[in-house]
Amino acid sequence: MANASLTPAPGTLHVVATPIGNLADLTERARAILGGVDLVACEDTRTTGALLTHLGLHKPLVAYHDHNETAAAGRIAAALAAGQSVALVSDAGTPTLSDPGFRLVRACRRQGLPVVPVPGPSALTAVLSASGLPTNGFLFVGFLPPKSAARLTFLEKHRDFGFTLALYESCHRIEKFAAEIVSQLGPARVVCLAREVTKLHETFLVGTAADVQARLAAGSRKGEFTVLIAPADFVL
Repeated sequence: MANASLTPAPGTLHVVATPIGNLADLTERARAILGGVDLVACEDTRTTGALLTHLGLHKPLVAYHDHNETAAAGRIAAALAAGQSVALVSDAGTPTLSDPGFRLVRACRRQGLPVVPVPGPSALTAVLSASGLPTNGFLFVGFLPPKSAARLTFLEKHRDFGFTLALYESCHRIEKFAAEIVSQLGPARVVCLAREVTKLHETFLVGTAADVQARLAAGSRKGEFTVLIAPADFVL
């Protein structure tokens, strides 16, 4: 008997996680859903188009990103209400986690339209699982504000937070942020900086903030970083 979960349901939004680097990480279910939906809502049509081409799939694409999210959410919800099945994807990883998608999912929930998760890759959970830092509880805050003062305020406010702090940072600010961690939380605070996860040059820098800062300065800073900060009393 065919697995019904591999067949997109009419009028349903499928939130589909896509690979963060290694294309082999795409699940069988995600591939089946992408191949079966009427429409794919994506962050960048070029990126998703390349993924679909790699999979041998050809689907109508609609751009859904930070700059058109509110208007596009209404149009996609209308398509769902008319009975079309839609897959929501981001450029990489799980939609809505520091990626567009929240407003569309909220619009569907408000209208009573079904939303189905198709779980898979996520930089956040991948790094947490391999970091060696506590995972019994964590606070994920996405990207911090670009201004140094705001980041320092965040670090000071969460200096004694009892669980792991998790966030994303760009390659352009990661060196400065590593220095801010040392200055605000101390050189002995345990941290993890991970980049290019699941890709050829995957790198995990785990240790004290001072040690990780030095290793970061000596290596490549290409790619988006996932940053974990352990509680103050944690010893690796």
